[in-house]
Amino acid sequence: MTEQVYTDAEFEALLNNYDYSFQKGDLVKGIVCSYDSSGVIVDIGAKTAAYVPTKEAIVDKSVDIEETLKKGQEYEFLIIREEDEEGRFMLSYKKVAMAYSWRELEELKANDEVVEGTIVSVVKGGVLVEVKGVRGFVPSSHLKLKSTDNLIGEKLELKILTMDIQQGNFILSNRKAYADDKEEGKKDIFESVEVGQVVKGDVVRITDFGAFVDIGGIDALLPLSQISWRWVDHPSDILKVGDNISVEIIVIDKEKQRISLSLKNLEKDPWVEAKGKISDGDKIEGTITRIKHFGAFVEVFPGVEALLPNNELIEYQNQNSTILKVGDKIQTTILKFNPDDRRISLSIKND
Repeated sequence: MTEQVYTDAEFEALLNNYDYSFQKGDLVKGIVCSYDSSGVIVDIGAKTAAYVPTKEAIVDKSVDIEETLKKGQEYEFLIIREEDEEGRFMLSYKKVAMAYSWRELEELKANDEVVEGTIVSVVKGGVLVEVKGVRGFVPSSHLKLKSTDNLIGEKLELKILTMDIQQGNFILSNRKAYADDKEEGKKDIFESVEVGQVVKGDVVRITDFGAFVDIGGIDALLPLSQISWRWVDHPSDILKVGDNISVEIIVIDKEKQRISLSLKNLEKDPWVEAKGKISDGDKIEGTITRIKHFGAFVEVFPGVEALLPNNELIEYQNQNSTILKVGDKIQTTILKFNPDDRRISLSIKND
């Protein structure tokens, strides 16, 4: 058989037969052709074979790449880089598999179903588990294990407590700790706690308005305003999921099955601490913590803020040809200090 020889023009014409418009972010189907030291070679119908780097091919590290992506089989891939100098697209199988896993986990959570997870790491406040290729966190209070030895690799039956795909937060509970004993555990907690009591708990979820702390079977709310005496922009500035913290119970609503907590109550009240250390007429260097349309809040003592009226703020900026911002230091004068009402009249005028 005589080998067909093409001219450059004929070869170019053959390549042009591959009419495609693949681009980064597209989902494509491809057939696994072979493997090399860097990953998997895949035919997606382009001019040249595409490839999947090993790190983008492996979903479960315990499964070989040849088992994950079997030769001759068709799979879905995500294009993560457009054609390089050799005309090859870079693909990801892992990202597609993870997207499907998150979707499946959402359905399992909606149906309150049990999932199996494998412990992959022991961390502060609990363990990390892998469920359908997705890593999640199980707080210590939601674990019921006979032994804490050799946990890595142990299988757990779990239920999903919360999940946030955008943030990648995935919190689960050992099935028996969550399903079988949940109601009984809640009953025990409401019978044993009281306002003013200090308890320990694990941070299991963080939101814009506060953090939820598992105090032994019930997720109690730690409001943003109760995290610190100092101004906090977001709970994540102070806390992270998995933290084990001591908190004071400040509200118990048995009817609505809700408990509210305070972290700042375990610290000394800065307004009380400021008594005897701040007096009317004192000149103090303060730090700007917030700027609003009506003025700027200035911290004149750790945890103690006073409002600098907007007219004085503008006057200072005009006189000094500057624009004050959060974090700036500024010399202030205490006009009136009333710690009992938690109010300070503040000025930056020297007279």
